[in-house]
Amino acid sequence: MENFGFWSILPPLVAIILAIMTRQVFISLLFGIWMGWVILSNFNFLNGTINTIEAMVDVFKEPGNTRTIMFSSLVGALIAFVQRSGGVEGFIQYINKFLEKVEKKRKTSPRKTVQIMAWLTGVAIFVESSINVLTVGSIYRPIFDRLKIPREKLAYIADSISAPTCILIPLNAWGAYIMGLLLAQGISNPLGTMVKAYPLNFYPIFAMIIVVIVIFTQKDIGPMKKAEKRAIEEGKVIRDGATPMISTDVISMEKAAGTVARARNMIIPIATMVGMMPVGLIYTGWSQVENIQTYPFWQQIFLALGKGSGSTAVLWAVLMSIFVGAILYRFQKIFKLPEIISLIFKGVGGLIPLALLMMLAFAIGKVCRDLGTGVYIAEVSKAWLSPKLVPVIVFLVASFIAFSTGTSWGTFAIMIPIGLQMAQIMDANIYLTIAAALGGGVFGDHSSPISDTTIISSMASASDHIDHVKTQLPYALFAGLAAAIVYLVVGMVG
Repeated sequence: MENFGFWSILPPLVAIILAIMTRQVFISLLFGIWMGWVILSNFNFLNGTINTIEAMVDVFKEPGNTRTIMFSSLVGALIAFVQRSGGVEGFIQYINKFLEKVEKKRKTSPRKTVQIMAWLTGVAIFVESSINVLTVGSIYRPIFDRLKIPREKLAYIADSISAPTCILIPLNAWGAYIMGLLLAQGISNPLGTMVKAYPLNFYPIFAMIIVVIVIFTQKDIGPMKKAEKRAIEEGKVIRDGATPMISTDVISMEKAAGTVARARNMIIPIATMVGMMPVGLIYTGWSQVENIQTYPFWQQIFLALGKGSGSTAVLWAVLMSIFVGAILYRFQKIFKLPEIISLIFKGVGGLIPLALLMMLAFAIGKVCRDLGTGVYIAEVSKAWLSPKLVPVIVFLVASFIAFSTGTSWGTFAIMIPIGLQMAQIMDANIYLTIAAALGGGVFGDHSSPISDTTIISSMASASDHIDHVKTQLPYALFAGLAAAIVYLVVGMVG
């Protein structure tokens, strides 16, 4: 595949560095997109500028992009619903009673208990990473706020268990996608190969374990330590001057006058969203499986889950949760139809910044593909490989590709074929190499400020996006470094 050499890595790197240095993520991404199109236009600045505008319009030509932007915005309506209906207040009251019991028994502190509950909730929702993040953020943000736990910590917990959970429990589209990539490389038993590779997928395992260690020890490092100190000493769950990824008008919305606070007004719509996700995956995937009737029923379900459209299923799930919420609140006579419509528009309006950020993230991803960023990085790495170094190099290269492009799935598509070929030619451990490619993709995506999962984590937690990236990065780097060392040692020994 054609690439633009060293020029291909400049746009994403410049965008990421500028975003972290200036905190102006929108301008940084736009500059990176513009730089990419100037390069693609043979350094014709006028054509590059025109192509930049067209590229942002073209984002919506891809149905998956449009659906992702739609469901990300519609989550604002769901948040407005559960706030205004008294669902959040009712849920807080319910959790408060539980925490009071915990405090009386003195087994653990409420702060630890709530964080572990958030972690467990994320682990339980392994069907899709976006639903995972949205659920954890939406449910636990008000509880974290009450206990003065910084929103950066919630964003970190939600982000660190989304992709790792989905890739370690592959009964979802992640597993099917990876098996498809393995099958395309001539692997006759992709399921068996994937199962053998998964215990060697060290990064997601380390990332999830580190979250638990941080929660129980209450020992934070770097910017997160400052955020925790700010929240505890000053009572500020977000720093002064921060820009939450959702309008404060939505997250601070009071319940309607005269409304009784009921936890079910929050639990039922969110449970609907989570429950509809596998239904949507099965429905959209059923027709995509050839001769599905020839398989046992349980296998039909698994195959359909794997072939389903994640963006379609999430969009349907969010829409259904809004519909169920509207019916629930109307029967309780909390809202009349005009107020329901008004809340939907207000909630969606509160997430317009997120929609714009997602559009820019997709646009820079397209530029990276056109520049051949991932292919160039992979090709350069081939020159300095030895069989024993294959796993660690594959991990590092996959990490860099995912960090630069903001996509783990795209990284898998690039690195699994390349990694498998290198492992076979150099007689390296195939299972270890596959695991390294998968773990590197998750690590890079987890660390990248232009990753859609990172962005949605900031939104669901109502955190400043760059603050989330900065506070999460030390933990991700520690887990990534540990994984790289293990791949190096195991590769040398094996």
